[in-house]
Amino acid sequence: MTKRSEDEVTTEELPPSLPSLSARGTSHVHFEVEGVRFEGVRELEVRPNGERLLEVERRVADGALSGPCLVRQLTSPVTYIQRQRMYEEVQLAFRLNHPNIAQIFHVRADDEEDAAYAVMEYVGGPSLETLVCAALVRGQPLSEEFGLYVGAEVADALHYAHTLTSEKGVPLGIIHRDVNPRHIALGLHGEVKVLDFGAAYSLLVGREESPELLLRGDVAYASPEYLRKEGLTPRSDVFSLGVLLVEVLTGKHLFEVHDVPVVVAKETRFRPEVQPSLPLQQMQSLMETFTPDVVENAVGHLAQDIKAVLHTALRLNPEERFATAADMRDSLRGVAQLRKPYGRAEAAKEAARVVSEGGVLRDLVEFGEGGLYPEGLEKHELDALRKA
Repeated sequence: MTKRSEDEVTTEELPPSLPSLSARGTSHVHFEVEGVRFEGVRELEVRPNGERLLEVERRVADGALSGPCLVRQLTSPVTYIQRQRMYEEVQLAFRLNHPNIAQIFHVRADDEEDAAYAVMEYVGGPSLETLVCAALVRGQPLSEEFGLYVGAEVADALHYAHTLTSEKGVPLGIIHRDVNPRHIALGLHGEVKVLDFGAAYSLLVGREESPELLLRGDVAYASPEYLRKEGLTPRSDVFSLGVLLVEVLTGKHLFEVHDVPVVVAKETRFRPEVQPSLPLQQMQSLMETFTPDVVENAVGHLAQDIKAVLHTALRLNPEERFATAADMRDSLRGVAQLRKPYGRAEAAKEAARVVSEGGVLRDLVEFGEGGLYPEGLEKHELDALRKA
């Protein structure tokens, strides 16, 4: 594994490019790093931005660390600043080593080369987006116990990132700023993984920050202060996690943008980097009238102790939220202790059941263009769960 250093991450001697890999699989893609052989299995996805996700098999001589990995091949940056940002994003992600964060094993990110990709931990289970969609199809949201378990695990990962320091003890000031259901996945054994810190903000010395008017990540889960391009703190990720948990526990997004006509939506100079799941202008307009009543209307049917946690996480004023993600984690676990025991095994069983039930009903209902299930479900998530 490449050595993590304070000032830079030295990339491995990975191949300069990866050839095409069929969806059904082939072993023609192969390379070796420090005695570990990687063999291609299949191409999982080609994203709209040109990124490729490949499943590869990691093979070690003694078999101790053998198993599947994910190769994420990034698109070639056009400008020097974009190349520098991409390099620093991979550098930042490589520093993170936590059981609830998908680990980066090897990276190639050279601002002088076209190729840039990372070999990372493969999470074979479904994303939260898939689980929320499946629960919606079957007409019953995920359980409160599931939401408490996942929320606490994600909060623990965020607190780790928020408090990470350099080798000299200097705080890195990492804020995820893109906590959303697509970036949280459940492993086949029920482990929770945060998948992507690619939009993360950091005080990393020398890091190229996003252009002033650019909003990174899905603004549908962004904190009010981020939509105004104000200062970010760990409380910003706390708000995003609160929005995510409302969706997990109710099957509905916290904000109903269809209630805000486009003609009266707030004009903005800002632009999102990726196509958001909810329109930016309407999200900004809704934030101007955001009150605890909005939260109560969304979560009114939930248990009182869960509602209290969500109300605290979703305050408009950051100073009124949980001060840290650890505080939110502890509150979620405190509520969970009052219920029946629920951990990895229970989460894995519930996820398999929800996706299976939703998958059966999906075949009977027309969900419109593109379908209700997100891209990638047919490729690996559903098959993996059916075998679990």
